[in-house]
Amino acid sequence: MKDERVEEYLEALYKLTEDGSPAKTNELASELNLSPSSVTEMLKKLQKKRFIKYKPYHGATLTRKGRREGKRVTRRHRILERFLHDVLKIKKKDVHEQACEMEHVISDEVEEALCKFMSHPEECPDDQKPIPPCDKDVVSCVECIEEEKKHRLRESELVPLVNMKNGEEGIIKFLRGGRGMVRRLADMGLTRDTRIKVNRSAPFRGPIEIRVRGTRLALGRGVANRIFVQKKVAS
Repeated sequence: MKDERVEEYLEALYKLTEDGSPAKTNELASELNLSPSSVTEMLKKLQKKRFIKYKPYHGATLTRKGRREGKRVTRRHRILERFLHDVLKIKKKDVHEQACEMEHVISDEVEEALCKFMSHPEECPDDQKPIPPCDKDVVSCVECIEEEKKHRLRESELVPLVNMKNGEEGIIKFLRGGRGMVRRLADMGLTRDTRIKVNRSAPFRGPIEIRVRGTRLALGRGVANRIFVQKKVAS
């Protein structure tokens, strides 16, 4: 379970230390609208959890672990600010508070979808602070956009096995499901780049009989609906 209080502190510390300098206790107290004594107590707890390095009268800096978490929450917050302002037309002066409430509950999937939906925004609307980069294994937003285009193209070219007709052939290109399902399909010889042919698709939601790796195999429609095939184009 997420600790929203910890996330708020790490987000504030990330913001205050973006220029590389330590965050002073009074600065953090002002940022979070808390008393310096409360902040000092929390900084000691964060240090025990190895999120920060803290020295009284010198300030706090984020460890690698703390910076990673601080960046994650900051990125989510600033993307939400852009969405609230640009898409939902919330006034600029109100987006910060709204984003603070939402940043702790949205998933990584939602964050990524928002980023793509808004064409990878670069900065938040309030103070024009840069939105930290994501943790995806891509070189740039351009590469991310291209990967998304390829994904959409792939999905549009493939058809579920359950929709193929008698006599149609193709190559398996995508399996939908978790590791257990993928392993189960692999045990039946149904793996990526395997050629198959539909011998007979039974009516009334009956099984689908296919030929794969020189043998015949009958699949239930629930299983066949998880197998996506690039159909062979008739010559």
